[in-house]
Parts: sequence; structure tokens; C-alpha cells
Amino acid sequence: MALRVPKAELPAELRENLIEQLGSVPEPNEVLWNHPELAEANQEFSARVATWDAAEASLKTFAHMAVAAQVGCSWCLDINYFAARNQNLDLAKASQVPRWRESEAFTPLEREVMEYAEAMTHTPTTVTDELSASLLGRLGAAALVELTVFIGYANMAARCNTAHGITSQGYSDACDIPLAGRSEASGAASTA
Repeated sequence: MALRVPKAELPAELRENLIEQLGSVPEPNEVLWNHPELAEANQEFSARVATWDAAEASLKTFAHMAVAAQVGCSWCLDINYFAARNQNLDLAKASQVPRWRESEAFTPLEREVMEYAEAMTHTPTTVTDELSASLLGRLGAAALVELTVFIGYANMAARCNTAHGITSQGYSDACDIPLAGRSEASGAASTA
């Protein structure tokens, strides 16, 4: 797949900061910079989202990866696997997110969070009262609200990236364990 929107030239300071942080400039930043005001607002919101701490970082990372696997956003899977490494998460476990239903690596809470992420990603959403109540009981109101908004943001990012033709940039190549592919039985979009 090729980019459907051309890359725009980022300001030199932003470009240098991104290279320093990530080793390269993320294509979503370059594409969004076609609308600098929108790109800056997205960066600001993304930075704020990263500071939220009512829900565990691992749960949010796994939820974002579950969204990405379902939508077919290889870029989101790639960068979140890289983020999992930088958050010192269990990479063997993180690598199994695209096939979480078949994997035995996850706790019941992690499974429930990924189920919630997928239910929110369906159109229309398929979140049930039972699933929401269970997570509310396990996480508390603040963490559930945070997780829900985080998953909504992950959906926006994944859907924008796939619509713009943005694919993996190889961030996960720095990780020691390859990211598992999504099973065909799940009925989800391929991330290849």
C-alpha cells in the first residue's frame, strides 16, 4: 500500500525531536502536517493522553494493539510493540496481542480489556452491559473512563492511518521477539 496523502515538510526542530525520540520521523506526523493546526492539536492531545495514569499502561498498550489488529493498522501495531519494549512490558506477551484469543499468555483482566477494545471497535459497537460492569468492578470508574477514551483515540489513529495508506515503518524491528500475526479465524482485517 502506498501513501494516499503526500508527506509534508515538518519544521526542523520538530523533525529533529522526533528523530531523537524514535530514530525516524513517523509518517503519520508527516501526513498530518499537511494541516499544521490539526497536526499540532493531535500532538498536544496525544501528549496529554500519554500522561493519564488511572489505567495501567500495559492494559492501554494491549488495548491499542487489539484495536490496531482488528482495524488492520500495521503502523499502530508496529509503534505499540516498540512502545511495549520501552515500557518494559513482557514482549513475549505483547507479541501475542494480535492473536490474544488463541494465546494463553494473558490474564483474565487483560483478555477482558482486549475484548472491550474490540467491542468498541466494531461498527456499531458491541460493548455489553455485562462487560462494562465487569471492567467497572475490576478497574474503577476513573480507569474505565480513561480506558474507554484511550480506545476511542486508538480507533481514530488506526482508522486515519489506514485511510491515509500509512503502514509499518519497522519500529518493532528493534524488538527481540517478532509480532504474531492475527489468526484468520478471528475474522479481523489483516495487518500484513
